[in-house]
Amino acid sequence: MFSLFRKKEKPFQLEDLEGHALKPGDKVLSLRYDLGECVIVGKEQSIEYESLKTGELVHYAKMIDAASGRQKVRKISG
Repeated sequence: MFSLFRKKEKPFQLEDLEGHALKPGDKVLSLRYDLGECVIVGKEQSIEYESLKTGELVHYAKMIDAASGRQKVRKISG
């Protein structure tokens, strides 16, 4: 009966600052935490950025830009 009033969940989608879709395996340039170039790693319950320079892992939630809601990264094409 009350299913008419439920919010429909949007599928979870990561986007870089320019709005390009991101997925595990993509290379990005991090704009936070001095990570440099990173690769997106999909874990069982989360998504993380792994720095190619230091091997440091940062959870995607720490990379959210407050103004836009997008990730503070730029996708590296190629």
